[in-house]
Order: sequence, then structure tokens, then C-alpha cells
Amino acid sequence: MSEFTVSPLPADEVALFGDLKKNWGWLLAVGILSTVLGSIGLGTSATYGLTLITVLFFGWLLILGGGFQLIDAFYCKGWKGTLAHVATALLYLLAGYLIIQDPRLASTTFTLIIAAVLIAVGLLRGLTAFQHRGSPGWIWALLGGLISILLGAVIIAHWPVSGLWVIGLFVAIELLMNGWASIFIALAARRAAQA
Repeated sequence: MSEFTVSPLPADEVALFGDLKKNWGWLLAVGILSTVLGSIGLGTSATYGLTLITVLFFGWLLILGGGFQLIDAFYCKGWKGTLAHVATALLYLLAGYLIIQDPRLASTTFTLIIAAVLIAVGLLRGLTAFQHRGSPGWIWALLGGLISILLGAVIIAHWPVSGLWVIGLFVAIELLMNGWASIFIALAARRAAQA
């Protein structure tokens, strides 16, 4: 059997892909684009730009959501939650406005929150690991907790400067992971189509 021969896949694996077997090229293109964008985003200056774009996008989402909620509040007169509905909409609008006015401050604030959450999650993972020590795989939970604590500590140690690159770095890594996953799924779908 040559190295280019496609080995047949089990029937359940072939059925798994559905129409993706015919349209795998689109997913491959999405994967390649996502990988390229993630790679660009990993550049130092690109990470800063990606952070600001992400934070601004979030601010505009809050403004858009707040605007729709405010409009909805005027269509929902007569129920007891109208005042809370309007207040929530105004808070969304205010938060979105503040984020857009100073995205650098917003990104440093978000980054500090991310660091605190990473440390808290790491401590909880460590606690869970110790509660299950002796069980198979408990050491991986402990290692995951230690890594989360370390990441949070590194972010705080470099704060507020880390606020200019952490969010962009996380988005870039997510784009890379999404790109690679999409590429591998598309290639598996192609293999399934050939089978």
C-alpha cells in the first residue's frame, strides 16, 4: 500500500461529517485565514492593536445592546420590570461609552480582572486536585491550577503594561487554535469524502 492510499474510515466516522464531506474546502479556507490572522496577531505591535480592536468591539457591542434594550423598554410599558430594563440599558450604554472613550484604560482594567480570575481559578483547581489526590490524573488538575496561578501572577507583575497586550495575545492564540482545529477537521472531512 503506498503512502498516498487513503484508508477507508468506519461508517460512523464517514456519517459524522454530513455535507462537510462535499464542502470541506470552505472550512479549510476558514482555518487557513484564522491561522494567518492569529499569526499576525502574535506580533508585538499587532497584539497591541488586536487588544484595542477587541476592547473597542466589546464597547460597541455594549452600546448596541444597550440601545436595543432601551428601545425595547419603551415597547414593554406596563410591566413591573420597565424601570430595571431602562436602568440596565443605560448602564450598558454608559459602560460602552466609557470603553470607547478610553480603550487603553478599559483594556488594563479588563486585564487586571482576567489576572485575578486566573489566580482564583488556579487556586480552586489546586484545591480540587488535593481533594482528589491519589486518584488517576489528579496531578494534571494540580498542574493546570499552578499554570493558571503563574499566568495570573505574570500578568499582575507586568500590569498595567500587560493590559496593552494580554487580551490581544489571548485572541491571537484563540484564532490560531481555531484555525488549526478547522484545518484538521476539514482534512478529515476530505478523507471521509474520499472513503
